Amino acid sequence: MSGPVARRPRMSDVASRAGVGTITVSRALKTPHLVSDAVRQRVLEAVQATGYVPNLAASTLKSHRSTIVAAIVPTLRNAIFAQTTDALAEGLRAHGYQLMLASTGYSPEAEEEILRHLMGQQPAAVVLTGIGHTRVVRQLLAQRRMPVIETWDLTDRPIDRVVGFSNFEAMRQMTRALADRGYRRIAFAGSAAGAEPRATRRLQGYLHAMTELGREARVVELPGLALDITSGAHALQRLMALNPAPDAAIFVTDVLAFGAAQACQQQGIAVPGRLALAGLGDFELARAAHPPLTTVRIPGEQIGRTAATMIADLLSGDPERVGAVPQVVDLGCEIVFRSSA
Repeated sequence: MSGPVARRPRMSDVASRAGVGTITVSRALKTPHLVSDAVRQRVLEAVQATGYVPNLAASTLKSHRSTIVAAIVPTLRNAIFAQTTDALAEGLRAHGYQLMLASTGYSPEAEEEILRHLMGQQPAAVVLTGIGHTRVVRQLLAQRRMPVIETWDLTDRPIDRVVGFSNFEAMRQMTRALADRGYRRIAFAGSAAGAEPRATRRLQGYLHAMTELGREARVVELPGLALDITSGAHALQRLMALNPAPDAAIFVTDVLAFGAAQACQQQGIAVPGRLALAGLGDFELARAAHPPLTTVRIPGEQIGRTAATMIADLLSGDPERVGAVPQVVDLGCEIVFRSSA
């Protein structure tokens, strides 16, 4: 015969242990910026001691307001979006919101399916990666009155708001910067045109710059997306087979450039003496490469922080804060030269 079922801890238990009222407990958990650090700490300690778990579903039904923000990213397999996601989660927590994360595997159809399921969770806001979405995704979001923040690219016509940088300009600027350093035969390695919107805009930026410079474009397309270190080595092999061989190569991401740098070291290809290498992202891999990689520094962390602040302002209920949130936030990018070029 089983014993009595233990009573589930209540908010009143937390309030009693912390020496505050239940309203203060609610504020400390949902809108921590409205209470002092000392009070919030006492509440969190009481939550841990009592084992209290807020009933978010019931809270949402009662207040008609969720504290969950849904974010959809293309992949969790590498660190390319980690800075943005971490900064977004941290920024949201500071305003009393929690992040729900899903990945699409770079598939627009998967984004559509994921969003259908997420809408059933009644999120307070949605954060999307990129600006290329299916018609169904746009319709689903248009039917809901909630903040939608697109990131990692720019458009003059966002679904709601967009914060990021221009992938086109990032690669255009890198191409011209290498040309200014005296490189003549600049090649590009990345996924095939149309395979992924951000990668496609980077290719377009390179092609535009080469047209501006009056030079022949040299493009190595990789099958699928293939954004891994091994593919960087394969790309290098194809780049060196071009006739004449390039004296500089830009890779669509630092991950590919790192793979190429490793292959150059193994094959005795002098960098930058015989071939200069450049990537995009300024990730840890770029700094750890031998030699360290020239790259485009993108404001990944700032994108996440800015998106979190925009969401908090849009959900604040304060007309002045809502009205002050711009539609388009361009955080720009920066060319970082290191010894690989």
